[in-house]
Amino acid sequence: MVWAALFFTPYFLAGGQVELSPVAMNTWVPLGLYAVIFYLNYLYLINAFLFKKKNTVFILINLVLIGLLAFLNYELKEMYLEHILAKNKTIERPPHEGLFIYLNSITFVVPLVFALAFKTIEKWKKDETRTQEAEKIKLESELQYLRYQLQPHFFFNSLNNIYSLVDIAPDQAKETIHSLSKLMRYLLYETATEYVPLQKEIDFLKTYIELMKLRFSSNVIVNYSFPAVSGDVRIAPLLIITLIENAFKHGISSTELSRIDFKISVEEETIKFVSVNNYYPKDATDQSGSGIGLLNLDKRLQLIYGNDHKLKIDVQNDLFISKLNIPVR
Repeated sequence: MVWAALFFTPYFLAGGQVELSPVAMNTWVPLGLYAVIFYLNYLYLINAFLFKKKNTVFILINLVLIGLLAFLNYELKEMYLEHILAKNKTIERPPHEGLFIYLNSITFVVPLVFALAFKTIEKWKKDETRTQEAEKIKLESELQYLRYQLQPHFFFNSLNNIYSLVDIAPDQAKETIHSLSKLMRYLLYETATEYVPLQKEIDFLKTYIELMKLRFSSNVIVNYSFPAVSGDVRIAPLLIITLIENAFKHGISSTELSRIDFKISVEEETIKFVSVNNYYPKDATDQSGSGIGLLNLDKRLQLIYGNDHKLKIDVQNDLFISKLNIPVR
């Protein structure tokens, strides 16, 4: 379309005259030579020399090319002028042939500049796409690593729960093993995707909380409020479980009444999770837990949601409060 406009606009601007030779010689011939420079550079020379850091060779080839085409353009116009002069003896030959060649050579730089511009933009877009693909692969690999890191961490904590029940409540230990098998099936087979239905994640969290409640006495009160959610609402898996584990880790006392509250809600395209529990910090001698949970969570949130999430963990009046807001997918 651009070439069509360039070729036919001069003819229409000339009033659509029947005599095409002046238009052809003054516009179509130069445009054809411009096209030669443009496509030679766009299709071959820029890739073969400039992008391979052979700048000197690229410049020399284009200088020779421009010189030859400018000279060819001049010779063609000379031939046309000789033809006109032969037909009309009153027309005088224009002076300053050298100036004409010089100015003509400068105009031949224009298609070279356009070829450079288009090819550079094209290369930049390809490089950007390649960089984005590489970054995506890197993020997926890192997320997969973090997920694999979380699985044994979660399994280790769950085994501790079962171990505590084997002697004091064997039947509950059996029930716990059954619940754990459900948890691990979800953990291993249903969380391999980037996002899962929020309802499946909630069912997983309910099973885990019920499993944890079997471990504690009546001095520990655990409440949770999780909604029924449609399948359209999706969430990155195994994010909230880290905060729930953390609540159980720091919110249980062996001597005092302990209360833990969990709540999930979906409001205005945002999934909101809140946990509130009594705060009983571990002392330096307590080595329970590996400490990777919250660090893992923070890394995954950054990789998956970037700046679209909000995580706030605070201690107020001996209460440990965790709040997580993430966008609905």
